[in-house]
Amino acid sequence: MSNVESQKKKSFKSHAQRDAQFQRITQLKAEYLEDGQPVISIDTKKKEMLGNFYRDGKLYTREQLEVLDHDFPSYSEGRVIPHGLYDIGLNKAHVNIGVSRDTTQFACDSVAHWWEKQARADYPHATRLLLLCDGGGSNPSNSWLFKADLQNLADRLGLEIRVAHYAPYCSKHNPIEHRVFPHITRACAGVVFSSVSLVRELIEKACTKTGLKVTADILDGVYEAGRTVTRHARASLNIEYDSTLPSWNYSIRSRSAA
Repeated sequence: MSNVESQKKKSFKSHAQRDAQFQRITQLKAEYLEDGQPVISIDTKKKEMLGNFYRDGKLYTREQLEVLDHDFPSYSEGRVIPHGLYDIGLNKAHVNIGVSRDTTQFACDSVAHWWEKQARADYPHATRLLLLCDGGGSNPSNSWLFKADLQNLADRLGLEIRVAHYAPYCSKHNPIEHRVFPHITRACAGVVFSSVSLVRELIEKACTKTGLKVTADILDGVYEAGRTVTRHARASLNIEYDSTLPSWNYSIRSRSAA
């Protein structure tokens, strides 16, 4: 087989897998929504530096704003890491603003905080949770660390957590990317991020004519980089992979249930 034929075969296979994953996600969403179970789209928005830095967008003000002509990280007073969660069924969004690192543990803590603050009341009879996410960043599809943190999350919440990752290069189809983040960007346009509390206030101003409401909190925990998962920890995971595209579709149940 020539190199050209080999590349065509690989391209056809990747397109077939991508289409199959879209169909699987559509099927899962319909199943969970019909059963009254939460379906959540999650992702981390662009990280921003705190400080007197220029930001794109128009700002109507009577005072002249002067900002630094360079945005070197050494000039910053910290950074904000907005992790968003979009409830597809209720058209509600929540953003947890981190100030440390965008890690798998931070992503799972963000889900836990959202659940304890509002979702538990919204879904008092929920037994399952569907997470739709990309395959990289703080929720990588090929990471044992993410799966281990999801296991801790399932143990903590007492829920079965089903994860469906979007195929590579398909992150724009993740609902939070086009239903929430553009409105947050508009609410924050042109404003100098002088403090984390200001960022929180701006995010909560995001809304749409279709009734989307956004809430926000600050998660000031410190998250370490370079964590690893031992073989013993991998063996303890109560995880079940789908028969179709198992690297992108799997369920993690509480170990107490096992």
